[in-house]
Amino acid sequence: MDQITDEERRRIAELVAEGVPPWKLHLQINRSRHAIRRAVVALYRPAKREPRRSALRLSLAEREEISRGLAAGQSVRAIARTVGRPASTVCREVAANGGRERYRACAADRRAVRKMRRPKPAKLAVCPRLREVVEGKLELRWSPQQIAAWLALAYPDDPEMRVSHETIYLSLFVQARGALRKDLFRCLRSRRARRRPRGLTVMNGQGKIRGMVNIAERPAEAADRAVPGHWEGDIIFGTGRSTIATLAGRHSRFVMLVALPHGHRAEAVTEPGGSRFGRRPRRAPPTQEVSLALRLRPARAPRWRGAARGKWIGGLGRY
Repeated sequence: MDQITDEERRRIAELVAEGVPPWKLHLQINRSRHAIRRAVVALYRPAKREPRRSALRLSLAEREEISRGLAAGQSVRAIARTVGRPASTVCREVAANGGRERYRACAADRRAVRKMRRPKPAKLAVCPRLREVVEGKLELRWSPQQIAAWLALAYPDDPEMRVSHETIYLSLFVQARGALRKDLFRCLRSRRARRRPRGLTVMNGQGKIRGMVNIAERPAEAADRAVPGHWEGDIIFGTGRSTIATLAGRHSRFVMLVALPHGHRAEAVTEPGGSRFGRRPRRAPPTQEVSLALRLRPARAPRWRGAARGKWIGGLGRY
């Protein structure tokens, strides 16, 4: 393939501007017609659009001011006041581009533009050694968080062998970023092939308890554990589909454990013949209904977690 030099490109541009037809250019330029045609097509090609920069990013003019300030021997804080940026921003900019002695505005701006390009190649795709280590740890049932922390300890002097847990999740769940084997998602503890956002909610009424009374509205004697008769109920999920119901007294800390072989729905938990939760007090007549005032803990509120979730009972969920 013929390679046209920069001088020949300038000559082709001059001839095209004079109106010389492309099929006559090869008579004056000692190149093949195909090479000349590619050069002519490149002349009419629109210029590459400058990437749009956020106002939070440094511009080329600001980098020129930083370079002049460094050449004049000014401090980082003085340069930051000149360009109207935080001192930490200027300090990171200088440190990432060679320091005070080697900082150049044009080189720093080209580096910033190069890093702005999207999409970027995945780190696990361009580093086979790192990919093999991550796949081996996933096969050992390590979580992505454990792998990311272990890599920092095992390779402290090798920045190439670093990866965040979010990058591992993206490689497993996002098809466009897939650098790991797709069957490795089965090694995750959730064993899900798709990622479910934590904040995803379906506004159709599902999962909502009608007439729910918050646990924050419980009386003061139940909150300070002073009066007997108040209980905390909870359900502990074990391996598979096994569940255990717990009932802990607020005052005495007495705990009752009840197996739920028929599921953990409300009917199975409060069934009179199948659970201690449905048994009547000894002094209650057989025809008298026992009413309970229930107050429920809101979701994602660990401060209201009951006493039955301690380590000595919560550990039963593993067996």
